[in-house]
Amino acid sequence: MTMPVRRTPSVKRRYGFDLRSTALFFLFLAVVVCVLGLAARVVADAVERRPAWMFVLVAVGVAGCLGLRRRVHLARAARRAAAALDEAAREAADVLEAPPVPRPRAAVEVAVDYDALTPEEFEEAIAALCERDGCSGVEVVGGAGDLGADVMAATPDGRRVVIQCKHYAPSHRVGSQDLQRFGGTCFTVHEADIAVLVCTSDFTAPAVEYADQCGIVCVDRETLEAWTEGTGPRPWETARGGGAAGWETAGAGY
Repeated sequence: MTMPVRRTPSVKRRYGFDLRSTALFFLFLAVVVCVLGLAARVVADAVERRPAWMFVLVAVGVAGCLGLRRRVHLARAARRAAAALDEAAREAADVLEAPPVPRPRAAVEVAVDYDALTPEEFEEAIAALCERDGCSGVEVVGGAGDLGADVMAATPDGRRVVIQCKHYAPSHRVGSQDLQRFGGTCFTVHEADIAVLVCTSDFTAPAVEYADQCGIVCVDRETLEAWTEGTGPRPWETARGGGAAGWETAGAGY
């Protein structure tokens, strides 16, 4: 038969009076009081003998405390400024790393029936092609008093392009007179870096020769359709040096 184990209740430990610890505590307290009293007596004697020096010491102590307080304040301000700069740098980095939002471009159908367009609609179609292919600031300025400029824009690399649009029937070829009138204003008046004449037909041989001499890009029907479909170069990609000097040289022979 198993006998139950009887648990002994825990007894709280009682701390009795310790004479040795109490004596050491009062001895330490007496030493501290004596040291403080001696220090106070020394300070009093110094003040009595040399009050000016004590004033200087007190002033130095106060100045040191104020300087320490100011340094702590400046350190806190510097930490706050550094945290603000760090936050601004992180926000700037996030903005720079964000992918650029692509600029919307006008949609142009691949197959365009240019013969069915009016001259005004043809100018709008050419402007839409420029915008589709990355030009900025595209404007349709054709009309009375346009001085040969129907469409103006800035190419993706920043050059100023001036375009004249000729909506002619397939049998009506662009002649040298048309090129001369355009060449007389595109560089000197409109300050074009690239001058382009786009037509829905073709160019005569003298017109092509004149355009080649003064640096005007000729876009005939075949080249226009290739540009529209994206299978041919853009007019500003085939441009060469021309400008007002080239026009003056070419104009003398026609």
